[in-house]
Amino acid sequence: MERKKFYKESDSEWEELGGGVSRKILGFDNQIMMVKVKFQKGAIGSAHQHFHTQSTYCASGMFEFTIDGEKKIIEGGEGVYIAPNLVHGAVCLEAGILIDVFSPVREDFLDGSAVSYFGDKK
Repeated sequence: MERKKFYKESDSEWEELGGGVSRKILGFDNQIMMVKVKFQKGAIGSAHQHFHTQSTYCASGMFEFTIDGEKKIIEGGEGVYIAPNLVHGAVCLEAGILIDVFSPVREDFLDGSAVSYFGDKK
């Protein structure tokens, strides 16, 4: 993916991940990555962990997040912080959009080797 200075919604297509989840990579370098993730109601981000620091902003919808065993409902305008290696996941209660920011870059998203947390895509 070409690194652009500006992101326009029409510049890229949604990558279907299965299970009612799709994503668009908004920008990245080797230190940081921002990803827009669209969920249909009932879609699940299965419990997983990774070495990346993650901060997620809920742009719209309602999600039940579980982070390190603690559950909270997050709605549009709210967010979460996930420290490296904590087990986390989410269930979409109301269709919506999450904006995920990772540090460092999720190289597995770029090369297609990401483990499937959403539906059947690997």
